[in-house]
Amino acid sequence: KCQTHIPNWVSTSAELREGFLRYFEGHGHQRVASAPLVPEGDQSLLFTNAGMVQFKDVFTGADVRPYTRATSAQLCMRAGGKHNDLDNVGVTPRHHTLFEMLGNFSFGDYFKEDAIAMAWEFVTGHLRLPVDKLRVTVHRDDQESHDIWTQKIRVPSARVVSLGDEDNFWAMGDTGPCGPCTEIFFDRGAEYEGDDDERWLEVWNLVFMQFQRDSSGHLEALPKPCVDTGMGLERMCAVLQGAGSNYETDVLRPVVEAAKAIARESGSPDALPAPRAEVAARVIADHARAAAFLVSDGVVPSNAGRGYVLRRILRRALRFGHMLGLHEPFLG
Repeated sequence: KCQTHIPNWVSTSAELREGFLRYFEGHGHQRVASAPLVPEGDQSLLFTNAGMVQFKDVFTGADVRPYTRATSAQLCMRAGGKHNDLDNVGVTPRHHTLFEMLGNFSFGDYFKEDAIAMAWEFVTGHLRLPVDKLRVTVHRDDQESHDIWTQKIRVPSARVVSLGDEDNFWAMGDTGPCGPCTEIFFDRGAEYEGDDDERWLEVWNLVFMQFQRDSSGHLEALPKPCVDTGMGLERMCAVLQGAGSNYETDVLRPVVEAAKAIARESGSPDALPAPRAEVAARVIADHARAAAFLVSDGVVPSNAGRGYVLRRILRRALRFGHMLGLHEPFLG
């Protein structure tokens, strides 16, 4: 368990979600409801896998909304296609099939300076994360963002790291809107020395879509640059609640405990070593949530497409249930 607990006014996932949305509403953003997990009118994606999906046409100019700033708490699914975390779910502290992404968006309104300033004010002023535990990354060619962090926000230059395209450049696809990003990381402490992925936890990604990439790879400046940010609800809850993994937060712990209770009542939880039993309970908790939301959005098990992904999720949950001695239906 992480020993760094952050005292602040946010103690639950519900408070974090509402606090985030209200903060950006207070900065002129339109609160927009979470879109369905099945993207409407978009056959290029199996599932909504990021907060910006419902705004794709707004970013490209194909759709015009009555607002230029938006904020949302978007349910996302990453269990098929290019973004597929299924085999890691339950095994690692962070991977999920279903997760929630908090985001703020600008459609040709504000850009880098305001986006960075608002993000920093929220994490340090409202969530009260200690400044000395935060680090920032920027794209190596994005001197503007580097200067904003060091000169405007006054983050020491030693805490601002420049990285390349693999880490700090985002693209919607092989062609289309793209741009550099800057990320905020939380230092979980020296006890995680040697495991950079766990010590330095990415909590917020700010994408600056300022280019249009053509089929030859050429980048043309967009006439109206946009902002697309994403903060993982479960990750930030783990930081705020001092949890060693996302599964120990109030988002998932009750479901994990429910899976364990079912195993104690109807299965053989001692059939597995404790660490493996914990993984099994996490898998069941995650997959039960994902299946419930997919079914509520009209997805049914099948042999192809979205239905096949749901089928795989259900079968994986059942397989781990069997490991716990559960041989009768239990997911309902």
